[in-house]
Amino acid sequence: MSSTLTPEREGTLDDTDPSAEHDRLIAESLQTSQRRSERVKLRRGLTFLLMTLVLPGSAQVAAGNRRLGRAALRVWAALWVVAILAGLLVLVWHGAAVNVMTRPLTLRVVQVLLVALGIGWALLFLDAWRISRPPEMARRHRLGFALLSIGLSLAVASGLVASANVVSAQRELVSSVFAGGGDKVAKAGRINILLMGGDAGPDRNGLRPDSMTVASVDQVTGRTVLISLPRNLEKAPFPASSPMHKKFPQGFDCPNDVCMLNAVYTYASTHKDLYPKVKNPGAQATKEAIEGVTGLTINYWSLIDLKGFEDLVDALGGITMDVYRKVPIGGGPTHPIYGYVEAGKNRHLNGKEALWFARSRSDSSDWDRIVRQKCVMNAMLNQLDPLTVLTKFNGIASASKEIVATDVPASQVSKMLDLAQKAKTKPVGSLAIVPPLLKKPADPDFGKIQAAIADQIAKSEAMDEPKPSATAVPAGNASASPKPKSSSGSSSSDPAKKGADTSNLSKVCSA
Repeated sequence: MSSTLTPEREGTLDDTDPSAEHDRLIAESLQTSQRRSERVKLRRGLTFLLMTLVLPGSAQVAAGNRRLGRAALRVWAALWVVAILAGLLVLVWHGAAVNVMTRPLTLRVVQVLLVALGIGWALLFLDAWRISRPPEMARRHRLGFALLSIGLSLAVASGLVASANVVSAQRELVSSVFAGGGDKVAKAGRINILLMGGDAGPDRNGLRPDSMTVASVDQVTGRTVLISLPRNLEKAPFPASSPMHKKFPQGFDCPNDVCMLNAVYTYASTHKDLYPKVKNPGAQATKEAIEGVTGLTINYWSLIDLKGFEDLVDALGGITMDVYRKVPIGGGPTHPIYGYVEAGKNRHLNGKEALWFARSRSDSSDWDRIVRQKCVMNAMLNQLDPLTVLTKFNGIASASKEIVATDVPASQVSKMLDLAQKAKTKPVGSLAIVPPLLKKPADPDFGKIQAAIADQIAKSEAMDEPKPSATAVPAGNASASPKPKSSSGSSSSDPAKKGADTSNLSKVCSA
């Protein structure tokens, strides 16, 4: 008789064999234990990564090089202390904080520290991956864990390096733009800033500031009056202390009516011997001419190249403003009209549209251009908030380095920012030197112009003075001081009347 079992019999015996069942249970137990061990190792590695993300160095203290971990924790703690102290300094002594933080040396130190921190933090993530012992992890977990570790290290490094780039842009902006040289002392309680829009096109003999506006700002309240001057104004007088006064004692005048206000810049730039120690003779001479015209002492000047202005607006993400009339894009002897900035309320303009709205001469007058330029300035003032500047600083700084020049020193940046923030909360006053205030650009009445400017500034300052109560006016004198008629009632369709309107600039620019 054969002892060989049939397949059916063999299977029956295997199924009921106690030793086989025991082996199966052991195998399942081992697999469960292995999976549990794999999960523990993965959780351990993820915990180290999280510890490194939240508290750099803590993973090394727990399971790695404790000396390295303690050093990293001390650095992290020191950074928090510095950040808290900086925050308190900003809250308690805002001006000093901004002054310190805008110094080129401070910004250079911060830039180097950010790069070093980015590299150091990234290395801590890689070390956290190492001490997690990835070879002991399940094969299916190794690649994902490695990619996560590398991703976190790259994320923190790139984030801090990007922050260092922002700091670098700010340092370069401060160094190249805010060269200093202006007068920080307020004049009669006001800071007067000359804003010039220059155009150095290929058909020009040097740069000419075709847009000239004085922003007269109350140093306490920030309430601002924008005073616009026409580029074709002639016979601008210079203060006796000006080198240009010796050359033009009767004002900037010459044959053929070519000595206009916007030509002062070019003349001084080509006669640098008049200003041997001045970095920008053209801007200095123009500032002195504006002082002679307005009767105001100018603290600072700022020059923006109008073509580069397009890049600056684009860096801001555009501006939103009312376009009170349709304005051609292009036009003139060398440029055909090839489009229009369409009229409408709350129109979002890109850099090109904003530039042409401000500068277009087609189907327009100098008076209307003055109004449009002030409307663009007002829109930018209202939208240039700290969050916009912070989130788009690299683009703004890159554009500004190429197109902006000013004699505002870096130490006064904080004060200028504070005044700008205050100015945003109040209506901006407007005065333009246009008819009927200016009958003939070739023969201006500077006494009349200066009186109108002084009157407009007085009206602006009066808006912040305490209003007398009704009982303070004697009953018999209720009509003794009639209310001056507002110019806002005039037809806004007349560019000259719109430009001369001294009411709220937001109303002047409304569509």
